Amino acid sequence: MTEAYTEAEIESRLKEELPHWYYENGWIRRKIKTSGWKASLMVVTTVGHLAEKAWHHPDLTVSYAFVIVKLVTHSAKGITDKDFLLAKKIEEVVMWDAAATSEGIFEGTPDDPRFKYIKQDK
Repeated sequence: MTEAYTEAEIESRLKEELPHWYYENGWIRRKIKTSGWKASLMVVTTVGHLAEKAWHHPDLTVSYAFVIVKLVTHSAKGITDKDFLLAKKIEEVVMWDAAATSEGIFEGTPDDPRFKYIKQDK
């Protein structure tokens, strides 16, 4: 069984590795803002795929313009490497900014309300 981190260790790792995630009530969490229902469902599907591949399943809160992802390792009664690794993969895939990271190969989602998807963190 993987050991759970202390609250101080969790806060430190989040600050260093996952600055848009936060620790609350025993879970690490991320609120992903979207442009609406269609985008929220795409986020849920993507997170679901990653969770199945990892066989580590988050709790999700789904709303019209956001999805909250919550991770904890129930068997360890706390936050473990499983949670950090899945959170990093979710961050990498869902928040990927194709235009900013592809050296001009991809144009990314157009800056047009008809095509808005994920609201990138600033």
